[in-house]
Amino acid sequence: MSNRHLARTIAMQTLFSWDFNDKQEKDLNGLIEQNFKQFAPKFNDHGFVKSIINGVIKHEAEIDGYITKYATEWPLDQITIVDRNILRIGVYELIFDQDIPSKVAINEAIEIAKTFGGESSGKFVNGVLGAIYKDVAGTLKKAEKPHAEILEEPINNQ
Repeated sequence: MSNRHLARTIAMQTLFSWDFNDKQEKDLNGLIEQNFKQFAPKFNDHGFVKSIINGVIKHEAEIDGYITKYATEWPLDQITIVDRNILRIGVYELIFDQDIPSKVAINEAIEIAKTFGGESSGKFVNGVLGAIYKDVAGTLKKAEKPHAEILEEPINNQ
């Protein structure tokens, strides 16, 4: 298992606990550390995990809006806690994290869903994230990246 995949798994487990307890947990760093001790005691990329969790929480309302819009048959509170938080990570990486390629965000979310979700979780996550990607993600990431200046060729006045 790659370090980034393990980090996403720890992030999902942390967000699962936070969501399961009605988002009452105030010490998310303590929860992250607890998950590292329990599931990956020798893993040392805490920064990537914290970045994902902080990003998801910071953009939670917008992320949940995307999930609600693109998982039309499923109200947010009826999506399993595991799938909901896998989707939150996937949407965060797809829309807000400029350093993660869109296809990596989608593929990682699908793999985590297959491992931790139900029988159809991988297909569900793929369908929702794929629809978001087709509709908006490519444009958002391109629009937010800094653009290089376009240099005009000098006009030849002969």
